[in-house]
Amino acid sequence: MSVAQRKFFGEIAALLDKIVTVTTVNGKEYTGTLKGINPETLSLCLAEAKDKKGRTIDRAFLNGSVIAQIFAVEKPFDLKALAERLEKVFPRLIRLYEDQGFIWVMDKIKITENGVVEGKGPTAERVQKVYNQFISEMAK
Repeated sequence: MSVAQRKFFGEIAALLDKIVTVTTVNGKEYTGTLKGINPETLSLCLAEAKDKKGRTIDRAFLNGSVIAQIFAVEKPFDLKALAERLEKVFPRLIRLYEDQGFIWVMDKIKITENGVVEGKGPTAERVQKVYNQFISEMAK
């Protein structure tokens, strides 16, 4: 797999559990939470989807061959910017795994777009404070 393909699939994977709008080749449009995607066929599953007429569909499975466009409705979380912020507090102790959706701090604290998910103690508390400040600033 080429670097470009990995980046492409990483971008699509970053949309998982996010609200997206999908337009089909025949002009139908669905907005819902992206719950799954087949990287080989680009077929996908939307949960709690709505069509243009406002009808709710519990689960919509769309074949990749009919998908014309996929749009992110909400702005994706900027994990790279958070890693840069953490780098200022913990120089040379940050490893960003953007394609996997997390950052390692000092090889013992794991942080995602939801905050600290692994690690305890004063350092983890400091990482969480940096995260909280970052989220607060992004909300403005």
